[in-house]
Amino acid sequence: MRLPWPLALFTRAARARTAAQQAGAWGEQVAADFLARAGYRILGRNVRFGSRCELDLVVRSPAPDTLVFVEVKTRRAEDFGRPLTAVDRSKRRALGRAALRYLHRIKARPARIRFDVVEVVGAPDAGPPAVRHIENAFSLGPGYRLPW
Repeated sequence: MRLPWPLALFTRAARARTAAQQAGAWGEQVAADFLARAGYRILGRNVRFGSRCELDLVVRSPAPDTLVFVEVKTRRAEDFGRPLTAVDRSKRRALGRAALRYLHRIKARPARIRFDVVEVVGAPDAGPPAVRHIENAFSLGPGYRLPW
């Protein structure tokens, strides 16, 4: 049975969204494996606070008492932009809010916090992906203070 025209558009968009979400989940898994091999300890994945605040990965750095909040950017090819341009001002603010909520929830006081970006270039059905880790990609920003 063929769906009516408007409904067919919505189901096509839902399938595309699902494919994008699957690619994002694959990229987060690749990034988590990459960071674990580099000596980072994974503390949380897809930590959500409400509908807008999400932390892709929360890791403890091999450096002493450093908590790292990681934003993962998955791209199929190099032509689709750079990872730092995808983390715009509003995304940095949302990540800062989520990081402060995470620190408040776990009641921890790390000596340092850091925001990193991990770029995964590739696809699950292609060869091995290229992974780039950008340490200290951005700071918490003005207007935010650590609670201690």
